[in-house]
Amino acid sequence: MTTDAVQEPEETGGIPARRMGATYALGRSFINPLARIVYRPRIEGRANVPRTGAVIFASNHLSFIDSIAIPVAAPRPVHFLAKADYFEGRGAKGWVSRSFFTSIGAIPVHRGAGQAALDALDQQKQLLEEGSAVALYPEGTRSLDGRLYKGRTGVAFLALETGAPVVPVGLIGTDKVMPVGAKMPSLSERITVKFGEPLDLAHHGPASSGRARRAATDEIMAAIHALSDQELANAYNEVPAQGPIERIKQVLPHERR
Repeated sequence: MTTDAVQEPEETGGIPARRMGATYALGRSFINPLARIVYRPRIEGRANVPRTGAVIFASNHLSFIDSIAIPVAAPRPVHFLAKADYFEGRGAKGWVSRSFFTSIGAIPVHRGAGQAALDALDQQKQLLEEGSAVALYPEGTRSLDGRLYKGRTGVAFLALETGAPVVPVGLIGTDKVMPVGAKMPSLSERITVKFGEPLDLAHHGPASSGRARRAATDEIMAAIHALSDQELANAYNEVPAQGPIERIKQVLPHERR
């Protein structure tokens, strides 16, 4: 039997975990119970998560461990994209990193703008068309001050393009368990994961419409805010501009994907 044949029929409705394989199946059976014992996460709204078919988890983003918290709390396997660097290391350290990220459902992607961003969207679209679940952060990057930033439209594009429902997720306390810059997570803090009711965004219009993507994104962010109760930043969480050209691009009106 090849690793591609590994399935989780009880949780996926018979959809093969084709891209995850044996390492993911083993990791899920080991890491999930361990994480629940150590961190005792409070999980709300699991009944809101569709057990089969394509679904997008759209979450706020406070910490590195958000990408562990969602797969641990979700009642079904979840894919998310991670930097390809985590999979390309050599030696024992590279093997440990590659095995860990594979075990929690991560898929390597070369991040960036332009073609790299389009490739990431294509990869996520393919997963959804196969009936998988993917987790995304509409803010784009972690919030360093705990506020909730405006969403970028990539999540809405995927939802409108594929017809997949969006389950909003509110993460609370992950920034206390592992603040930005921390080497190891705290064992004294607890996190809360809240799954909201699925959103059908089709009424906003087609994915080709910028207005539809923006309106759908705003609906997603409002649902996340209702779950996380964060202070609103009313701005995009921009990566510091590198050079004058990038600074000009950030102040010009454009659609953040």
